[in-house]
Formats: sequence, C-alpha cells, structure tokens
Amino acid sequence: MKNTSILNEHDLEDLLSEPSEATTKVLDAIDGDIVVLGAGGKMGPTLAMMLKKASPDKNVYAVSRFSDKSVKHRIEKTNVETIKADLLNESNYEKLPKAENVFFMVGMKFGATGNQPLTWAMNSYVPSLVARHYKDSRIVALSTGNVYPFVDKSSNGPTENTLPDPIGEYAQSCLGRERMFEYFSQIYKTPVTLIRLNYANEPRYGIIVDLATKILNGVPIDLTMGAVNLIWQKDANDYIIRSITLADSPPTILNVTGSDVISVRHLAKQIAGILEKEPKFISQEADTALLSDASRCIETLGPPETSLDQMISMIVTWVASGKKTLNKPTKYDMRDGKF
Repeated sequence: MKNTSILNEHDLEDLLSEPSEATTKVLDAIDGDIVVLGAGGKMGPTLAMMLKKASPDKNVYAVSRFSDKSVKHRIEKTNVETIKADLLNESNYEKLPKAENVFFMVGMKFGATGNQPLTWAMNSYVPSLVARHYKDSRIVALSTGNVYPFVDKSSNGPTENTLPDPIGEYAQSCLGRERMFEYFSQIYKTPVTLIRLNYANEPRYGIIVDLATKILNGVPIDLTMGAVNLIWQKDANDYIIRSITLADSPPTILNVTGSDVISVRHLAKQIAGILEKEPKFISQEADTALLSDASRCIETLGPPETSLDQMISMIVTWVASGKKTLNKPTKYDMRDGKF
C-alpha cells in the first residue's frame, strides 16, 4: 500500500485512486476510450481518477449532474474530462462520448423511501437508456448486495448463484437495474459485468465511519444486524475496473466485498479501543444478516490489498481528528429495506 499518511481530502483521494499493478495491466490490454457514468457520487470520483492514472494515454470521461462543483473540479485536476448531464433526460445522450468501455455508477439509495418513483427511474429506467445507448460497448454496472436475502450470520453469505430476494423498494429497484442490463445484453449481445457490492469504506463514508461517529458521540449501537462485510474503497475500485475483463453476455455477476464476515460488536469494540471510549450497545444480534460471499472475486482477481486493521486505523484516525465526512449514514442496520 501507498503511504497511509492522509492529511487532507486531496491526499485521501490520491490514495483511494492509486491503481494496483494488476489494474494497470488490465487497462493496458484493452482498447478504446472509457466513460464513467454517475461519476459525481461516493465512489465515482476516485474510480474515474484511478482509471486515468492506470491508463494515461486513454481518454477518460466522467459524466454526472455534478451538483457539487468541487467534485467536478477535483476530477478535472486529474486530467479526466467531465461532462455535465442528467441521464434521466434522453436528449442528453446525444452529447455523451462514444466509448468502448463503460462504468455505470448511477443509483439512488438515500431518500428512496418517500420518493419511490424517482428511485425506480434512477435505478431501473436509466439503466435501460444506458444499455441501449452503449449496446456496442463493454459495460461494468454497479449493483448492490441488497438484492440478496438475509442469511444465517454464521455462514459465508450468498454466492452469485443465490437467487435474489430483495427486501424493500430500493433493493427491488436495484434488481430492476440488473434485469435491464440483462435484457439488453441478451438482445444486443453486449458484454456486461454486474457488481454486487457491500460495503465499501473510506474515511468520509461507510460503516466504520458510522460506528466511530456513534462511539464518539455516546450514541448506542444497535446490534440487531450483527454481522457485515467490509472492503476498502480503493480495493473495491480496483476490483470494479478489473472486472471489465469478465464482461459477458449473458452478464457475469460478481460479489465484491472483503473476505471475512465481521461481527459488528467486535468491530465496534476495536474502534472504541482506538478512540479510548466505551461503546454502548442495544438489542441482541439477530440470527440472520445481509452478507455476500466474495470467494469468486478473490479467486479470480486476487485478495484485497488492504487489511481490516489498516482500514480501521486510517478511518478512525480521520474521524477522530474532526476531518470532513459526507454525513451520510449507510443505514446498514436497516432490516426493513427502507432507506
């Protein structure tokens, strides 16, 4: 891993966008330009930056509404070309660049409850527009482990062969996203990889940030969702990029997360030890949890580079110092699917 001294947001994004040697080799071996759709979200900026670092001779385009102008500016400083576009508006597709390689990061989670029509439009309708527009490209589309059913928390979690059983309209709309890419892949023979991710972590966002913030503020931690999977965002970006080599028709499904099932209680205690605080807990662990088995990913693409201890240390140090977070709780502990 690169030097983990993270002084500011620039240092952080530089770290999160540093490609592995394997990622650079993958991008060297594929032809064509690259477009990242939904590049203004939590992972999109560093994914676009990593793509450009790993393939400096390729044109890399970042497409988003860019409601936060600072994100647009930070992406542009890395020589990624930005395009402002609302992908719900069909007329905007005319200005999208032709690209042989597409990374689809568009999605709506927070605020889904209470605004179900927009949730379905973003998570299911936009994928149909993109799948048709880029039917002659290779596509990697970000999905979520939320499409899986809850499973015994002592298990390794669902594999890619487990039948989806999404709880709540957010997760259902995400399965709709997958079905749209599957449908158009069948029609046009478009090679697609569907990434079922949970949960990416970095110092501004993620389950470790959620727990550290609660411990610092003396807020009790609900243990009902007693187990989770975690992955450092840089490692998730690496996997997402390299998964373009797995794209196929019908689509390849790939669970992306860490290798371990992690006890929330033990995780909170480890974080509290660094903070020299005593965590408060409420409720009892349920027998089931939302998990994913990443064995296929790890066997195919190799293990994540960043250990859980490294991840915890970097994130807790950042949060404890009062540096910027996105103030967007993951709501990982919601069991009714209402986000």
